[in-house]
Amino acid sequence: MAEPAQPRSRRERPAKPALTRDGIIETAVRLMRAEGLERVTMRRLATELDTGPASLYVYVANTAELHAAVLDDLIGEVDLTPAAAAGDWRERTEAVLVSYGQVLYEHGRLAHSALLARPSGANYLRLIEALLTLLIEGGVPDAQAAWGVDVLLQGVTASVAEHSQDDPAHSEEDWHAVTAAVNNASPATTPHVAALASQLLSGTPRLRQKWQIQMALSGIAHTPIPTA
Repeated sequence: MAEPAQPRSRRERPAKPALTRDGIIETAVRLMRAEGLERVTMRRLATELDTGPASLYVYVANTAELHAAVLDDLIGEVDLTPAAAAGDWRERTEAVLVSYGQVLYEHGRLAHSALLARPSGANYLRLIEALLTLLIEGGVPDAQAAWGVDVLLQGVTASVAEHSQDDPAHSEEDWHAVTAAVNNASPATTPHVAALASQLLSGTPRLRQKWQIQMALSGIAHTPIPTA
């Protein structure tokens, strides 16, 4: 007759790694790469770390803060070398922003989250420092440079969010609907839309992003900060 199983002492079980904020963020980034940002929830993360959700709130206040930390981690992939290179400051600024946009685009819904996330980590600060360096090098006054960085990042983030749909087929349907609406606009009720239909629909996302960045840089350089 087999002997009954003996209870296993907790001392003999392998100890779980101690929770740390860095470890939580690292796991969240790994989950996002494997399953998408929508799966990076506190409950899913707790399961992955073999703990309870309540334990995570000691290190991360909520899902929004978690997503902001994930965004900051990925911002570390942005190529900031143009900030220290030679050449036209506008082209170098564009290169940094295009790299930022590419990082967002490669990770699907991250751009949508980035519209609301408030990253505050070291990588985000390095990105801000690089952009400020370029704007100031270009002769943009300090106050306009400080406000302008926000405009540049918001513009690129919104542009990427618009074109990084999870469902390509649905995105294609949306574009066909917009195209049809503009091309069939009535000259009687919307004369300018009808007259400029081809221009409204022209250009690739990349060309439009390039124009948007250069347009924003011109505005930042020549628009003083309003007084109270």
